[in-house]
Amino acid sequence: MPESLHLLVYIFIGILTVVLLLIFAVLFYSFYLYRELQHRRFWAVLIDRKVSKAIVHGIHDSATSPQFAKVSRQSGFRGFFLEMLVSSEKKFSGLAQGEIRGIFHSYHLEKEAYKKLSQKKPYLIAGGIQELTAMNVEEAIPQISVFVNHPSPQVFQEARYAMAAFRGFEGLQFLDNISNRISDWQQLRLLLSITHIPEGSESTVLRWLGSPNSSVVIFTLSLLRKFQLLSHYPTVWNLLDHPNEDVRGKAVQTLQCLENTSTMVDLIDVFPNQPLLVQLEVLKAMKRSRDQRCVPFLQNLLLHYENIAIKIGASETLFALGHEAYLKKLAESDSSSGHLIKIIKHALQERVC
Repeated sequence: MPESLHLLVYIFIGILTVVLLLIFAVLFYSFYLYRELQHRRFWAVLIDRKVSKAIVHGIHDSATSPQFAKVSRQSGFRGFFLEMLVSSEKKFSGLAQGEIRGIFHSYHLEKEAYKKLSQKKPYLIAGGIQELTAMNVEEAIPQISVFVNHPSPQVFQEARYAMAAFRGFEGLQFLDNISNRISDWQQLRLLLSITHIPEGSESTVLRWLGSPNSSVVIFTLSLLRKFQLLSHYPTVWNLLDHPNEDVRGKAVQTLQCLENTSTMVDLIDVFPNQPLLVQLEVLKAMKRSRDQRCVPFLQNLLLHYENIAIKIGASETLFALGHEAYLKKLAESDSSSGHLIKIIKHALQERVC
């Protein structure tokens, strides 16, 4: 019994020691976080003052306070300083943006960003690329270019955007060799970064339109719509036979955007051979085109096509083309089925809303 009691006492003391150590660890960590928070608050005031002075007075580095000069050499402060400059840069443009970048270069904060490119954690690498891009450090292009096919989506998305932001259309050359999907958000970012298509780019665009990567084709179609590249109309038309339905749907949108006098008539011809998603896109294109030659075709769809979504789309398009009277007359006709009347009334109610 005494031995068992001693053992229990030792166990109790051991558990108590562990609990006390955990308590001290939590208290120490909480104190550490509190100090970090206090530092960041103090640093934020100094940085805000620095940035505001630069924007208002156009001063990069003159009249630096002793406090700022002292903390500017600390690695923790420099990382936080860089984060705040990047955040501020996004909020301004023109001269103000230039002043913020001037502060960045005067304190050589690109060194902090470059360090992140050599890290293993994807979020750090992506952060470094984003910072170098935001501060327009063109010298970093060679280092950033190696990440366009990085395994991490977080990294390769930032690298690809950076290449487009720095080099415009020429920065899209990575589209030649990528196999992963370009997300919708990434496509939008890339599209916004391209301001013009240089002359002599026809072969490059054609190569992308023939890419085995469907997202590359879809992005290229967006470029065609944005810049009205009419010469590629025949190639876009051939994409209506593409195995990917999303590509076909975007091809219809592009054809309507690059429209010529025969586009709607030609779309009517291919309509029966297209999947439902593409057929609905054709109806949307007809609605946008306001082409009255589509009316007989739309009336036939409404009366004889079996798919409800197509019937609703046809009735909405007829309404958009100014044939509300026809729809109301059809809905009031004794020969119209209750099913058809519901579809027409639904379309009319949707248009009123």
